[in-house]
Amino acid sequence: MSGKQIKAKSKKTSPWKERQKFRRAKQPSPVPAPTRRTPNQDTFAELLRQHGVLLHGHFLLSSGRHSAQYFEKFRILENPALCETFAQALASRFVDKNPTVVCGPTTGGVIIAYEVARQLQCRCVIAEKTDSGRKIGRGFKLGPEDRVLVVDDVMTTGGSLVETLTALDEFPSKVVGVGVFIDRSGGNNKLGQPYSSVYSQTMETWDPGNCPLCRSGTPLSVPGRGGG
Repeated sequence: MSGKQIKAKSKKTSPWKERQKFRRAKQPSPVPAPTRRTPNQDTFAELLRQHGVLLHGHFLLSSGRHSAQYFEKFRILENPALCETFAQALASRFVDKNPTVVCGPTTGGVIIAYEVARQLQCRCVIAEKTDSGRKIGRGFKLGPEDRVLVVDDVMTTGGSLVETLTALDEFPSKVVGVGVFIDRSGGNNKLGQPYSSVYSQTMETWDPGNCPLCRSGTPLSVPGRGGG
């Protein structure tokens, strides 16, 4: 071959661009319209059983009441895939509300708020416990254009949710709904907002002074207090 031989230059992609391509591929797609098939109550009940979420015994709940059963939410939160499954189901119930922010109370509600916000591709803020209820601080800003979805892990009396809603009253944003992973209240909530749960199971609870398990001498367990 006469003349100069032209060597084709092979195009090499930099490691940085390869990482960026991988990250984009891993990003979740927006929660689709409710056409996506969502697991039913029986499926979620089986997931709870498989992962040891539902415990039996004698428990002091965060509400101060006693119960023979307890949902250990951290068996869900420690498993990213399981948490994602519950969060996706919860997000699908509110996607038509077009939330721009998801808010959750500390502690477990923070992880749930983050994952639901990731599914909905919007912002996440948290409501932290203070001596006078809850506060949304740390520089979080909510404007009149914001539509807030409030989420939490387990609903019994709704105390944490009420405190979170009260904290949101300090902002001009609009609350568009309240959702939880598990509802054990029997639907007995007075939140005054559109409400949904991924899984619901009514469980009897008692005031400490009227607890049959206390009278029978069954040892009291205090779960969910950070000490194991």
